[in-house]
Amino acid sequence: MNRQPEPGQTSKVTLETSETLFSALAAINACGYDQELSTSDQLRQRIRLEVQQAVNASEPAQRTRDQLCSFYHDHQQADASRDLAQYVSLALYLSDPPKFTTIIKESDLPPDAAYVLGFVPLLQTFYDTAGLRTIWRKHEAEYQALVEQFHQPVADTILRTDLYLKLPLSGYLGRRFAVFVEPMGAPGQVNARNYGVDYFLVVSSASGNLKLDAIRHTYLHYVLDPLSMKRATTFKRLEPLLGSVATAPIDDSYKHDISLLVTESLIRAIEARLINAGAPVARNQKAREALERERREKAEQAVTEGFILTRYFYDVLQPFEQDPAGLKDTYPEWLRQIDVAKEKRRAAGVTFASSSAPDPLSASKRRQAQLVDLAEERMASGDSAGAQQMARQALEKNEEPARALFILARAASQNGDMKGASIYFERALEVAREPRVVAWSHIYLGRILDLQEKREAAVEQYRAALSAGDTAPETRSAAERGLREPYELPPQARQNQQGEPDKPQQ
Repeated sequence: MNRQPEPGQTSKVTLETSETLFSALAAINACGYDQELSTSDQLRQRIRLEVQQAVNASEPAQRTRDQLCSFYHDHQQADASRDLAQYVSLALYLSDPPKFTTIIKESDLPPDAAYVLGFVPLLQTFYDTAGLRTIWRKHEAEYQALVEQFHQPVADTILRTDLYLKLPLSGYLGRRFAVFVEPMGAPGQVNARNYGVDYFLVVSSASGNLKLDAIRHTYLHYVLDPLSMKRATTFKRLEPLLGSVATAPIDDSYKHDISLLVTESLIRAIEARLINAGAPVARNQKAREALERERREKAEQAVTEGFILTRYFYDVLQPFEQDPAGLKDTYPEWLRQIDVAKEKRRAAGVTFASSSAPDPLSASKRRQAQLVDLAEERMASGDSAGAQQMARQALEKNEEPARALFILARAASQNGDMKGASIYFERALEVAREPRVVAWSHIYLGRILDLQEKREAAVEQYRAALSAGDTAPETRSAAERGLREPYELPPQARQNQQGEPDKPQQ
């Protein structure tokens, strides 16, 4: 259900509700997810009580609840925000209840969603035994009332942003920006996601308000990210600036991708310029000067966090505000005019802060170890050496050791080091809890043993893979294929005598 545009209009933003999100978050609430409960909408308290009463009245629901909660506690994160984020990420990839099937290949799920994929069959059963459908229908009108309540504030925020950037007021064909209102989450958190050309936010209200600044921030990504993707050559020229932020407290992704750093710097500059933008222009000179100081302080704060081009963009935005040209016409020129040497000198004089405010979009995408995510990206691009380097760094920091060891094993296998690969797969199995990592570690070990003509031991590995709890069809198919017949290297790999034993399913 959602708030749609008027007939004949194309809305850039829709406010929506989702029974799938409701079900996933109601389930983790039943297992002790209590973050910011005291400041949440009263609707969250009522639903929690009704779910508890439904479970207490049904022995099958109690058994399912116990299994579901065991899974939840086994997969809890030290950071409560990431604890919620992984279930939001998964729910956005699931179909409507009661099936809750993944809408993309399970092997393509982002790392945080894949980590809790075993939650799905438990949610399917809990949805049925706890009567979540009945509870959802009872409160669906209240969810829609929240959508109606927040429609105008969100629409006004987007309109002010569009007017400032001189953007078309109609929507973008083939692209989607949706805000899901979900009161079962912590109201202090905003979970934003970018899936291809679509952008989604999951927000909860507190004291009748939404985090409009976070919605605007993600909307700015929705506007700017496509522009940056078209200018790889221009960004290549700016890459020397990455060295200037090596010690900044920003996320590692900004330190490795210049387009991310530039885009976030521009967003922070726009946010600074939009402070008090909807208010009447002050006639008093002192009031105007105070507002300018506040805006510049906001921009300087972003610089000290590591977004070193915020100051540059803040300065170019001032004449832009008086120019009839819009963002799309001006943006390429802004990039061309960046003086790399000058900005490096300015960055050298910055004393970086000890911490950085998280970007709602990038922070909620990631579960924990950025180095592991980057290592997987390097592995997918064929850069096994880079993947090994980042995975080793992750191990040194004790960031998701199972995933890091699994990546090291795959890299060793790809390089023809089957002995090293076996050692890393075995080490991964010693610490892994995620079914996908466990299953595929067993499958790869089985394939290596088959290549060594140790068929009996290989069969044991394939059987262990089937018992790992990974429900993905490709995992079961690979393990069953291993049981039917010994694994053989593909012809090209046999010729080179190296390479991974089949493409990884991760």
